[in-house]
Amino acid sequence: MNMRRRGFIQAGAGVAAASLLPSATARAAASPGPATAMRQFDVTTTVDLAEAGAANRLYLPLFLPARADQQRIGLRWESDARIRIHRDPQTGAQLLYARWNDAQAPRKLTLVERVAIRQRGQSERRISASQRAFWTRSSPGLPTGGIVRDTARRITSGIAEPKAKLRAIYDWVIANTWRDPATKGCGTGDIAAMLSANLQNGAPMGGKCADINSLMVGLCRAVGLPARDIYGLRLAASQRYKSLGREGNVTGAQHCRAEVWLDGEGWFPVDPADVRKVVLEEKLPVDSPPVIALANELFGGWEANWGGYNSATGIALPEAPRDPNFHFMMYPCAMGETTLANCLDAANFRYRIESTAITA
Repeated sequence: MNMRRRGFIQAGAGVAAASLLPSATARAAASPGPATAMRQFDVTTTVDLAEAGAANRLYLPLFLPARADQQRIGLRWESDARIRIHRDPQTGAQLLYARWNDAQAPRKLTLVERVAIRQRGQSERRISASQRAFWTRSSPGLPTGGIVRDTARRITSGIAEPKAKLRAIYDWVIANTWRDPATKGCGTGDIAAMLSANLQNGAPMGGKCADINSLMVGLCRAVGLPARDIYGLRLAASQRYKSLGREGNVTGAQHCRAEVWLDGEGWFPVDPADVRKVVLEEKLPVDSPPVIALANELFGGWEANWGGYNSATGIALPEAPRDPNFHFMMYPCAMGETTLANCLDAANFRYRIESTAITA
């Protein structure tokens, strides 16, 4: 007998890995700090795996639960599946894992997250030596040696002050990349391939946010600056440019941003990819006054119309029979023993994400 299961977590800051739950109901400690001065949104993800073949496992990234600029203050779901809230032990990334025993039965899930966000500036937090090492490390998806290291050293040659190094890398990335509208999704973030192609033909490096901002992160790590992408979703219209926002149906509005640690200032937000997005979609020259002004705004600030999921790369999905489509977790992911749904094909995967501003 099928039974609709409902789960509810209030302010999921304390959610940890757990076994599959036959009835997913839990409560966690409240996130620190008031959310009343922040913009609040209900973000609803609906999934129907009827067209996804024999996929019976679903993985949905969850919004970061507790940051100075973002709090997840509510989480609830409804599904016939067994539900597990999984926390990656290395990065703290959280995701909802749903599993159906019968891959031929109806497989539907509705997830609603209430997230509160505010305008982002620098954060005044400390990082430990181990955290510093973790966010400067090289990884298969984000190498820091070879051509990445050589390029970063060339960009920052003769510059000693960390913030000046960061600005030199930021300006170089904006000047030497372009937003390629033909890139699927947000790109793959293969920065070594981007730099190698640039070295061979001297052409600007094309891609989207996961390519351009990952390039920024890799170059920063290569010169010793802790850096990370934050993969997330646009939730509201932009006050700056139409191309930098989305509201209502935000199914294809995934966007990653980046932040770099500066001693004395904390995690410093940057977004060169959105500068290149405005150049393309607003049809503005990269050296025009409006673009220069935007580049200065996005060096140390983010607009409060976006929510971050995580900074995880190479995350191990629980009970997954294969690797996901991407090395980062920004899209819904569904798979079975022999199937892997295309996370970029929302129409056939059959998922939809809606963002609703809470005004009362």
